[in-house]
Amino acid sequence: MIPGDGIGPEVIEPALDILEALALGVRMDVLDQVNAETYLRTGAALSEADLDRIRTSEATLLGAVGDPRLSGTAYVRSVLSTLRLELDLYANYRPARLWHDRLSPLRDETRRAIDCVIVRENTEGLYSGVGGSTRVGSPQEIAIDVDLSTHHGVSRIMDFAFSVARRSVCMVDKANAVRNGGQLWQRCWHEAVALHPQFDTSHLYVDAAAMKLATDPTAFDVIVTNNSYGDILSDLTAALAGGLGVAASANLNPATRHGLFEPVHGSAPDIAGTGVANPFGAILSAALLIEHMGHTGEADAVRGAVVAAVEAGRVTPDLGGSLSTKEAGAVVLAELRQPQGRAC
Repeated sequence: MIPGDGIGPEVIEPALDILEALALGVRMDVLDQVNAETYLRTGAALSEADLDRIRTSEATLLGAVGDPRLSGTAYVRSVLSTLRLELDLYANYRPARLWHDRLSPLRDETRRAIDCVIVRENTEGLYSGVGGSTRVGSPQEIAIDVDLSTHHGVSRIMDFAFSVARRSVCMVDKANAVRNGGQLWQRCWHEAVALHPQFDTSHLYVDAAAMKLATDPTAFDVIVTNNSYGDILSDLTAALAGGLGVAASANLNPATRHGLFEPVHGSAPDIAGTGVANPFGAILSAALLIEHMGHTGEADAVRGAVVAAVEAGRVTPDLGGSLSTKEAGAVVLAELRQPQGRAC
């Protein structure tokens, strides 16, 4: 467990309470030194010793990283990108489910019930770090970021997308404008479709996919796409499902079985320390973690407890309630301890 920065430790605490209450025999190794303070003091937030501890664990739960005292992206990349690349967590899995009708921003009630997954390639694309700059600071400055795609990377994310699909997979790219990478994604897509004839399949360009999500998100089951498009579309699906406060994610390698689980919301320094951060994203990320470890029933019970809290309006201000972070976490814990149990 890495509590991290900002609201990270605040939302991780209720998630830890949930894990402990489930009594799954999980031993928690807390790396509370992996944060911005360490980076400011030493220039490195994640040591080799830290990485070794993470590598030998079954899974990692992360609160958030990010600090307003640090400009640029070097610190966040030194944690998130390092973990994703060192552990080869190539599949980013971001489910979006509308937990209650009142949380949707859509007017049409028949199209509100989003229940889909964004599967995002997590180690390549524009976020691969390939590129550079020259003549920095001058009117002649040139900056290049390479949108890197490999057959190995694209084909394995296609396979993963079909492995988690229930009924359909939609591949999203921009092959009409991004020619070379687009051709590779298209070839891998057609190969994957041929191997999975039992699923409905479709293809959309990313701009059309964004428009379709905003008008009828119920049309989607699984969307598979590259790193940057997946990053953007998953924030859109989170908004359609009630906001970043209830958005969970997993970074996975199905071959090694390692996983990094984190709420999508980030460190939110503007509300850190105020006690109003929504813990549901961290709790739902913990549910993904325990499901990953084989405890499907317990994961469903955690999600059911979150549903009960949302339905009762016993939530933090971002969802229209008045509870604090700790109070909202306590509600979920109390629901989870109900004798009849809950599932969703």
